[in-house]
Amino acid sequence: MASTKAFAAFFIATTLLLAFAEPSLGIASKATFYNQYKRKNLSFHEFIMHTSACYGYGSLPSDYSFAAAAPSIYSNGAACGRYYCVKCTSNGCRNSNVIRVKIVDLCPGCPGAFDLSQQAFARIANPDAGVINIDYYQ
Repeated sequence: MASTKAFAAFFIATTLLLAFAEPSLGIASKATFYNQYKRKNLSFHEFIMHTSACYGYGSLPSDYSFAAAAPSIYSNGAACGRYYCVKCTSNGCRNSNVIRVKIVDLCPGCPGAFDLSQQAFARIANPDAGVINIDYYQ
């Protein structure tokens, strides 16, 4: 009888914990942002179309929701044009929004999964943070 009560208490506590815990969005990693096209004195479109590892890969998101992917995600170009959902999880988050970014480039030296456009980064975190913790999924 005591073990039944203990199991019931454990079951109720676990159920409540899972009901109120915030679920992980997916894979934990880090993200940064870039604006190299401004440094090279090119328009954004010229930069992506001529210097991106994906060569722009079709049309670009009008809201600048794009990213460069780390080599493990980029997968020799297989990720070009794919979309990923990204959520800031700590270290400068602005809100709990999830953004959707299109892969348009490779980031060989990224400290995490993505190098987001400055506009996409600013939608979920303060750019002063520089590097943020994220959860992401495709």
